[in-house]
Amino acid sequence: MEGRVNKEHNHLPGVKCVVNTCTYYHEGDHCNASNIEIQPTNAKNTEETDCATFAPKMQ
Repeated sequence: MEGRVNKEHNHLPGVKCVVNTCTYYHEGDHCNASNIEIQPTNAKNTEETDCATFAPKMQ
């Protein structure tokens, strides 16, 4: 599946991603998305958040 944002050659500084099933995941727990979106607007804790940028990696 192609993601909603561009995949870059460099990772986003300061962003750690351990979801190795995401198309933007890069070795070393980096995110190679051009930008990320975290949802929803009214989240009150970590459990209520979601990375809307996530796109499953093609196998």
